[in-house]
Amino acid sequence: MRALLDTSVLVAALVRSHPESDRCRSWLAKVRNGEADLVMAAHSLAELHVVLTTLPVKPRISPRTALRLSEENGLRPTPTGLADVVALTAEDYVAVIEAAAERSLAGGILYDALIAKAAEKAGVDALVTLNAKHFRRAWPAGLDRVREP
Repeated sequence: MRALLDTSVLVAALVRSHPESDRCRSWLAKVRNGEADLVMAAHSLAELHVVLTTLPVKPRISPRTALRLSEENGLRPTPTGLADVVALTAEDYVAVIEAAAERSLAGGILYDALIAKAAEKAGVDALVTLNAKHFRRAWPAGLDRVREP
């Protein structure tokens, strides 16, 4: 199974104090055990770093620690990384923005639509997120693939 893990799932999996950590860590375990192939949107590489370094946790997660957490968990596009990182083209961005405008989607849901486009482009079996409602709005063609951990 190819599974794109949304940033919300990745953050919860990496931060043990997160209330959804256990559920989300199980998805990283599936990847490590070979039960699932991990797909990440290229956008999520930056988003994960931003969220980790701005979480209201004590002690704060430093940029170096955020990078280390990502690397240790294979969330980098390297030969030793677990993730298949999918980048969007300029044409993909334009198509997502046009589709969002046609469906009157405004605000931050556009970021979810971009991640959904990466999931679609990668041909994933599942887009795993803690924000399923948002992704179902952003990706109506993928309703059957959006799931919670």
